[in-house]
Amino acid sequence: MLYDVEHFDSSIYERQDLKWIQKAFVMHLLMAWDKSYYDYATGKFNLNAFLKKGQFLFGGDDVVCLWPTWPTLGMDQRNQFDMYRDLPGGLHSIRALADTVRKMGLKFFIAYNPWDASTRAQGHLQGLEYLIRETSADGVVLDTQGESSKELQAAADKAKLGVIMYSEGIAVPKNMNGIVAGRVHNALYYPPMLNLNKLIKPDFAIFRVAEVYKEPILREYATSFFNGYGTEINQFAPGHPEEEQAQYLFFGKTSMILRESSNNFISKNYSPLIATTHDSLWVNQWPVDKKTIYTIFSLKPEGFKGNLFTVKTKKGFHFVDLWNHVPITPLQKDSIHIIPVDLSSFDSKYLGTNNEGAVGCIAEFEEVLSVERNEKFLSWSCKENDFIKIWAGNPSYQTKPLVLRDSKGRIDLTNEFGHCQGKFVVQAFKGDQLIDEVVVSIKPGEPVLISEIEKTLPAANAPKGMVKILAGKFTYHSTHGDEFISYPTNQEGKILSMNDFYMDKFPITNRQFKEFVDASHYVPADTTNFLKHWKNKSIPKGEENFPVIYVSYEDAKAYARWAGKRLPTEIEWQF
Repeated sequence: MLYDVEHFDSSIYERQDLKWIQKAFVMHLLMAWDKSYYDYATGKFNLNAFLKKGQFLFGGDDVVCLWPTWPTLGMDQRNQFDMYRDLPGGLHSIRALADTVRKMGLKFFIAYNPWDASTRAQGHLQGLEYLIRETSADGVVLDTQGESSKELQAAADKAKLGVIMYSEGIAVPKNMNGIVAGRVHNALYYPPMLNLNKLIKPDFAIFRVAEVYKEPILREYATSFFNGYGTEINQFAPGHPEEEQAQYLFFGKTSMILRESSNNFISKNYSPLIATTHDSLWVNQWPVDKKTIYTIFSLKPEGFKGNLFTVKTKKGFHFVDLWNHVPITPLQKDSIHIIPVDLSSFDSKYLGTNNEGAVGCIAEFEEVLSVERNEKFLSWSCKENDFIKIWAGNPSYQTKPLVLRDSKGRIDLTNEFGHCQGKFVVQAFKGDQLIDEVVVSIKPGEPVLISEIEKTLPAANAPKGMVKILAGKFTYHSTHGDEFISYPTNQEGKILSMNDFYMDKFPITNRQFKEFVDASHYVPADTTNFLKHWKNKSIPKGEENFPVIYVSYEDAKAYARWAGKRLPTEIEWQF
């Protein structure tokens, strides 16, 4: 027996057309007067621009709802369905708007007010079916309701399949078998901040209400993340405080993890509040086959860095901190393995407010992704994946990854990202789910070979002025004193095999370089000090066969390319 339900009917949860809501985590509810929807002064619809801004900040909405009824409903004889008809452009414009947002990957919701009884009479079921059909809505917010009904769902199904009933109040267990989604009001404040509905039915889609106008609301986003469900950003009341955008960026970090691990957050093996080593720190465990997610909520304003919870390690699996994107090595004490975590601090003045708290996330992945860096080259191979994402720095919606569909390959980091320093995060995906992550780092100032040998055509005989260096082997060793700028050590002590090559017997002379300048009309981009010792672009008398000086590395490369040669590598010099 499940509380007040002897038998739980899960048939509505098995409907494939309704399962999309299980992967939705971000929703905005907008009043029709909101300029984010329509500006009456300019006559322009602004919803597209509003949604695109959200894509940059938090990956965009999964659902947007347009609400034109309460509190205006009842001021005249128009009923709730009339109020949708009377919006700018009528129902035709709303349908076009719904089609547009679906092309952006969103779903479109409308509102239903069951208490609408004293306005122009119209059957609610027929009116709702008509409104869904005319607007092509994907869902309905059930105002003041904590449940749906077979009649409401049937009315929606007659208009189109896939329409979600979304109750304003959270359904009690006896009503959960008739509705697949609901909202939890922002009234659940005290830790451990769990949700019974999520425990009873992990695939029941929950959205926690967040009101941006009131106050800083980081705890709302943190609570939703900790509990593995979505957030409804209710924008009914006017006001956009200055911290809104910064908090949306935090929201983007939580939303990315929720989306990329959505299968975990409907796991029927979900374990809330596993044991931890410290107070004021809570951990939920979300296991599925080959991947386990641990969400963490902290009320330690000073932050926390240390051992937090125990795990059972498995061969062929590894741990990653998905919040900070660093590899995690469990610490072993006797037969126990403990996960260390690193949680951010927050201002203690926010304790007890709606802006308290910090979060973390640890993932256990099967090792399907192998990554190796050699100088500026990054190589990977993956046992099973649909695509690979490679990020310079931590993944975020504000940056773009390199997306590759090959199961193995190699890239030049400087070509792809323009630099070769810092963190590179490599992620493997199966569909929309993250299945593995490997992080490699290049320390600031670490010497990395970025130049490449410019191959020349092989010579059958020794060109004029050149001598053949015979193939051979040698042990590479370099000596250098000052370590102010680090020196490459990647070849130190290695036995290197060298092929035959030709090298000039003597340094390039002033005469040879002038032949190049005259023939090619070469002028460097920066002429400062270029051939500074020449007088009026002429070689000083008697110095024609002196080695040319006051030329840069780029000047020397240009000469060598003109002559059909190249500069020797450092290894060739050493040899």
